[in-house]
Amino acid sequence: MPKPGPDFLSRAYWNGTIKMSLSKFFILCVLHQRPMHGYDVARAVEATTNGCCSPAEGTIYPVLREFEEGGYVTAASEVVSGRERKVYTLTDKGRAAFKVAVEAWMDVTRCLVDAEKMIAGAPDKVGSTPGCCP
Repeated sequence: MPKPGPDFLSRAYWNGTIKMSLSKFFILCVLHQRPMHGYDVARAVEATTNGCCSPAEGTIYPVLREFEEGGYVTAASEVVSGRERKVYTLTDKGRAAFKVAVEAWMDVTRCLVDAEKMIAGAPDKVGSTPGCCP
């Protein structure tokens, strides 16, 4: 008997996959706007994506730590309302990474548009993006 795997017919499966992939992108995106602490990052990502991507603390802080270790963000402690918090600021390397990420996601977006055209039955419009799925 085959091992049960993911349900590829489930919208929840695809939504989860998309959210995991986009979390890092949107963390860079909101930090590109201004420095902020982890809780603000989570709320800003949620607001930026209209709730589509709402990363939990368990997602945010490991990503911020990974970005800090890689030199993509810096973290400075500051006291806010009597509590010490780390405020994360995108570095030049982080800004460059965000630019590369935008370019990569735009390529994927073009592929998704082509895929949508395939589903809509417009095969003559598919493949308009070089290197994309036919």
